[in-house]
Amino acid sequence: MAAAKILVVDDDDSVLEYCAGALRRLPDAEVALESQSPRAAERLVHESFDLLIADLRMPDMDGLELVRRARQTDPSLAALIITGCPTMETAVESMRLGAMDYLAKPFRPEDLLTSVRTLLENKRLREENRWLRKRMEQTYCCGDLLGRSAAMQKVCERIQRTAETDFDVLIVGETGTGKELVAHTLHEHSKRKSGPFVPVNCGAIPEGLVESELFGHERGAFTGAQSRSVGLLEYASHGTFFLDELNQLPLRLQGKLLRVIQERKIRRVGGTEEIAVDVRMVAASSMSLEEAVRRDQFRADLYHRLNVARIVLPPLRERTEDIPMLVNVFLERFGRGLERRPRAVSPEVMEVLVHYSWPGNVWELQNVIKRALTWAREEVVQLEDLPEEIVAQAGNARRAGGDGFFALRERQIAAFEQGYLQALLERRSGDVSAAAAEARLPRGTLYRLLKKYRLNPADFRRG
Repeated sequence: MAAAKILVVDDDDSVLEYCAGALRRLPDAEVALESQSPRAAERLVHESFDLLIADLRMPDMDGLELVRRARQTDPSLAALIITGCPTMETAVESMRLGAMDYLAKPFRPEDLLTSVRTLLENKRLREENRWLRKRMEQTYCCGDLLGRSAAMQKVCERIQRTAETDFDVLIVGETGTGKELVAHTLHEHSKRKSGPFVPVNCGAIPEGLVESELFGHERGAFTGAQSRSVGLLEYASHGTFFLDELNQLPLRLQGKLLRVIQERKIRRVGGTEEIAVDVRMVAASSMSLEEAVRRDQFRADLYHRLNVARIVLPPLRERTEDIPMLVNVFLERFGRGLERRPRAVSPEVMEVLVHYSWPGNVWELQNVIKRALTWAREEVVQLEDLPEEIVAQAGNARRAGGDGFFALRERQIAAFEQGYLQALLERRSGDVSAAAAEARLPRGTLYRLLKKYRLNPADFRRG
């Protein structure tokens, strides 16, 4: 870790020497001393410091003005004001201008060191959090959807373009691919984002209650209807109504939903009044609606009405290049707060994860990582930490050679290389020279590999 650079500014040389003597106890710190505040201001413009310690009262430029100017150049600079004339007003003003601590003279060396350690640690944590947020933002292709692959970038582009319209949307994808995440992202990026987002799983509501839940009912409409109830469609007015697993909507209600889509009006169960609803309809299905139409299990006119804008989510097995990144994200996300947790997976584990077919897609991978975090006894997830059926199925897939030996080998090598390079750059904070030395590769070779997997060293640099 680079040494922390500290600039101490005070017009009293004895104070400068006192501070320097105390700060020498810090193992990783470079201390610079200045007795003239204008010269200190120049240094702050042309040099990079982690912490500024400034006396409040100095000729030419006082400590508060010095802090104000310094924070204009470097907003992340930590600052400590020291003064022999402490007042509540100057303490408040120093905090307002960006000084993060305040010490009254005379102070003990221990007091100074405590403040300095706290300020430097807080600065380090802020920079690390900012770096992590940046890395996480680059991990998400759109909204809460994870993926850097070409397939997911195409999905993200579709989402962004569709969100700008108010057209109805049909989302198609296998279970666990993130259809509700897409629907929610559409809502959050649309002009309806200030309205409600109302998700409904058509397969989770008993058939006898679906109509009442969607359209609402009047008092006395059926046994037990003791008061009027507003339906979910009415509640979603001015927002987005998301129908998940639309293929499970009973046929008798598909016609009623079609009328809502055509006229944007509903009628409560047992009611006669038509109520206007201003909703955007977003529907999703994990099964082929075209096949359901051919089997007379789904209305063709409803399908065509909803299929205005179509977003197709690829299964995880078709974007295996995203798996190393997903694994790292889930390890970080679900490992927070655990006293002992794995921070990586072994190459053998990554090989299994890349070759497994993932019928449950991203949600299944997420649960497998949670399970590994529970079982793992070391900092690196091993094969014995994975469910046996996943290891067996992945092994069968490799041996079956459906894609041929060379295709499988290339996929395996690519997944390993990408995961290894990402972890290498993260360990070395984007320092290509240090990364090349650790990997025992010529820098030119490393640069070619980074270009191949679209990895930018600048994205891994902290601060």
